[in-house]
Amino acid sequence: MATLLGVAPRRMLEAMDTTPTPLTGPSGGARFTGGHMLSTWNHGLVSNAEGWRIMKQGGTALDAVVDGTALVESDPTGTSVGIGGRPDHTGKVTLDACVMGPDGQAGGVCFLEDIAHPVKVARSVMEDTPHVLLAGDGARDYAIAKGFEQVNLLTPDSEKAWQNWRKSAEYKPIINVENHDTIGMIAQDLNGNLAGACTTSGLGFKLRGRVGDSPIIGAGLFVDNDFGACTATGLGEAVMRTVGSFLVVELIRQGRAPQAACEEAVDRIMAKMPVSDLQVGYLAMDTTGQAGSCAIHGGFNYARTVAGETGMVDAPFRS
Repeated sequence: MATLLGVAPRRMLEAMDTTPTPLTGPSGGARFTGGHMLSTWNHGLVSNAEGWRIMKQGGTALDAVVDGTALVESDPTGTSVGIGGRPDHTGKVTLDACVMGPDGQAGGVCFLEDIAHPVKVARSVMEDTPHVLLAGDGARDYAIAKGFEQVNLLTPDSEKAWQNWRKSAEYKPIINVENHDTIGMIAQDLNGNLAGACTTSGLGFKLRGRVGDSPIIGAGLFVDNDFGACTATGLGEAVMRTVGSFLVVELIRQGRAPQAACEEAVDRIMAKMPVSDLQVGYLAMDTTGQAGSCAIHGGFNYARTVAGETGMVDAPFRS
């Protein structure tokens, strides 16, 4: 699988110097420095392949997650990210994204129209402004001023799906079948530094103006370079109400393994909300190379790349 995806074959990996640096992880263990990426859903394979290519060329974890998720934003056949994303109930596509780097800096955009790569705009917000989050027309104006091209995000397929939805206009978001709503990617580069990105077109046929967890630091994404990183997928309202990604990383900081931390975050949602039609999944790593994942229901999977070897993993689930 890895070779077919364009990921480096083992002989290229062996030629690289991936000697661990003398850093320590959250429990005193050696910080992993072989290149580690986790990305939600099957489209994470594309992101991880691009991320590994960037890391091999000396790129950072931030470079890897931004450019990796931007590839998914560019795919017009996708229905939940970037171009081709399902529109809101008025027929307009609005996008949300955020990024977070190893130095604690963060940036995001929400309710963004006419711009194909919200994740790249989010990075610019982080690096080129004193702010964390820009919204709506202001985010679009900023992107245009920074040289981002305006494009029509509504593809013929998405418009057809919207027209079919209008026949009943039932606002009942379905999570976990085709409406995955997110690509979240977290990575640790060859220097042991962490970064993350999360980008989405949100729930298909959502109410106009709805924003989910994906652009919200601490909800859809959180990175602490000293301890770990987490991203979320599923119903954003549930993630926001429990500040889920921050919770996972905080539990790692307190000594939990990533797996146990993800399980606790899922359990807190299940203890507070009816979850028969609600899906949330968490994906996390610590600095020593441990990974964890958990979802409310089955069906959540993710791509994992470790030192150039990539595979899909089915996340454990609680119900």
